[in-house]
Amino acid sequence: MNNIFVYCEIEDGVLAEVSLELLTKGRKLADTLKCKLEAVVIGAGLQGIENQIFPFGVDILHLADDSRLYPYQTLPHTSIVVKLFEQEKPQIALMGATSIGRDLGPRVSSALHSGLTADCTSLEIGDHEDKKAGMHYKDLLFQIRPAFGGNIIATIINPDCRPQMATVREGVMKKEILDPDYKGEVRTIDVEKWVSSEDFVVSIIDRHIEQSKVNLKGAPIVIAGGYGMGSRENFNLLYDLAEVLGGEVGASRAAVDAGYASHERQIGQTGVTVRPKLYIACGISGQIQHRAGMEESSQIIAINTDPEAPINAVADYVITGDVAEIIPKMIKFYRKNTK
Repeated sequence: MNNIFVYCEIEDGVLAEVSLELLTKGRKLADTLKCKLEAVVIGAGLQGIENQIFPFGVDILHLADDSRLYPYQTLPHTSIVVKLFEQEKPQIALMGATSIGRDLGPRVSSALHSGLTADCTSLEIGDHEDKKAGMHYKDLLFQIRPAFGGNIIATIINPDCRPQMATVREGVMKKEILDPDYKGEVRTIDVEKWVSSEDFVVSIIDRHIEQSKVNLKGAPIVIAGGYGMGSRENFNLLYDLAEVLGGEVGASRAAVDAGYASHERQIGQTGVTVRPKLYIACGISGQIQHRAGMEESSQIIAINTDPEAPINAVADYVITGDVAEIIPKMIKFYRKNTK
């Protein structure tokens, strides 16, 4: 009881990246609170799934294995998670801010009358004092996320209701194996007792998933362009640089809105989060909405005509100048040095 729970998504027998990231964070939170980390996996054909989960430091795995539970459906998954949380009474419950998490999380929190903070970018444990009410709360979950269009970073707490629930964006937290030989306990959920026949009223006849052709999250080098690129023609220079460096092209929201790049290349609060070894920001001012998606990069190079651009504050190297002149020179000299 009062442990930390992570709902893990699964696709074709493989756990989602965001779920592994949450297990890593959940283990650290559990260590801080001196409690156990528990995982929930719901699906079909889950034999051996514990081998993917226990290395991340999971103490207890709750497993619901039934052919009707995959692919994800709202009603049966909600019934299982709600009943499990009512029985186990977790103090914290985490889910990915994915299409599944955004569907499941609000339903579970509503059924349990608990709060839910969506799209968190950071989670911490801390104390809070309500001076007006004369109350002091210990070991609350600080749920941190951009607010008001990303203009501020808000810290949200839920002092009175349990579980404290949050969905977290993919890529904002590190994925780290704790111990390859870590062993936990598997507890099997009796699906027939926990799920009614009415929950299976919807049948999935056919399902198509189109894989993204852009792999920003897996790219070691990302060259991103903003509105400062000036035009679609100038933006094409980034593809030339990416080809030379062996990287992938990203974009700020302003560049996407201007039609310079497709939405799947958008990096930031409303796009994807990346952690490449090298991030080259070209013509990007670097407002907080964009920085939320790339500031964890190992090394950042900013190219901008504005020496006071916010992106410069997080950059390791700053090149002040016109991207239309600098990028062709970078391509030229890199090709020359690699011959």
